[in-house]
Amino acid sequence: MENFNSKDMAMKAQKKILSNMANKSVVQMFIDDTSSEILDELYRVSKEYTGNRNEAQKVIKDLIKVVVKIAVLFRHNCFSEEELRVAQNFKKKLHQGAMTAISFHETFSCCCPVFMSYKSHEWILLQHKKYPQRSRFLMRLFIMLVDFTFDKAVISDILTACRDMLLKLVSTHLTTKSHGRINHVFSHYSDPEFLTQLYNPNGPFKSNLHKICSGLNKLLEEGKL
Repeated sequence: MENFNSKDMAMKAQKKILSNMANKSVVQMFIDDTSSEILDELYRVSKEYTGNRNEAQKVIKDLIKVVVKIAVLFRHNCFSEEELRVAQNFKKKLHQGAMTAISFHETFSCCCPVFMSYKSHEWILLQHKKYPQRSRFLMRLFIMLVDFTFDKAVISDILTACRDMLLKLVSTHLTTKSHGRINHVFSHYSDPEFLTQLYNPNGPFKSNLHKICSGLNKLLEEGKL
């Protein structure tokens, strides 16, 4: 069995980046166990989907490098007030994406459909932030707002919006090479065909998707996402 561990990869990436910095007081960045498990599952899905082990590893490596570099920028207060607002909007969109990904995976049934406005989505997301202890109940409400049939365009559009906000956030802070890494990661995961295969209920990734969504749900409940 292949010995692949995203946490080890993250540690190597952070050491390479932070070793070039003069300020020894920089707090070491890390990926928690839940996030690591999600990345491992994403790697396994990507490797199977592309049939290319090196490409699957490169996507995860690029993702980790971007996360660590942005964390270092935050640690050193490099972002302006306007950029911090962009970062906050990115976080909200990522949060929405996680809830949407989970809702598409959930097997939800009810007697009659519930139709709510777009502002109801916003209200639920706000309540989830204010009252994390109600996360399971709010997650169910959010599921009721999403079409019961998987729509690859929904997740793809959310990821594309996340990519654009992230590129805006780091536009003056990171190199063109890092911008390329961001594009590489989001292009891979927002690919409609990739998403279709990932959410195929009869496909080979059913177990992987379950683990990914379980991890996302845990991060949401813990207020980490």
